Amino acid sequence: MKKIVILISGRGSNMQAVVNADIAGAEIAAVISNQPDAAGLAWAAERGLTTATVNHRDYANREAFDAALMRVIDAHQPDLVLLAGFMRVLTADFCRHYQNRLINIHPSLLPAFTGLHTHQRAIDAGCRIAGCTVHFVTAELDCGPIIAQAAVPILDGDTADTLAARVLTAEHQILPQAVADFVSGSLKIDGSRVLNHRSSQIHNIGNTTVLSV
Repeated sequence: MKKIVILISGRGSNMQAVVNADIAGAEIAAVISNQPDAAGLAWAAERGLTTATVNHRDYANREAFDAALMRVIDAHQPDLVLLAGFMRVLTADFCRHYQNRLINIHPSLLPAFTGLHTHQRAIDAGCRIAGCTVHFVTAELDCGPIIAQAAVPILDGDTADTLAARVLTAEHQILPQAVADFVSGSLKIDGSRVLNHRSSQIHNIGNTTVLSV
């Protein structure tokens, strides 16, 4: 059984997708937020999951916050730490501490549009597709080895909000599968590439093209 700690900052819809997937061999050890009023904490608690808050406002700098967060996480001895809408930039020390067992989902087709405001930036750039990426986390923001990606069309008349909703649906599809692949031992990092012992798959679900690699 692989123990997973999930970090969130808001309603935690990606966390919910992972929990609801009931992944074989996975135990959700805790859901932790940097926001005391995060709606996702209440959702997790209602389902009997252990929850905790480490409020970043209580610490003088990122280093102190990350050190405190690591102490809370490590109390659960996780095999995987999952960033599911966790809206904090993590220090290099944090990333090294969880090297190869820290996964993030980002709302763009990396390496395009790292950072924030990804949907509006994709629209402004004239892109015809957008999407999301599940990747291992490294000290360089949104640049770790890619596990899976999903692409959705950018439609005429799209706003950042309408595109975000379409991308979020794709996130809910690929994140649970990526976690399941980690738990099953299917993933291997080879330099900047992730090899998946489960066969690579490309398939269409509605308006979403899912690529697991």
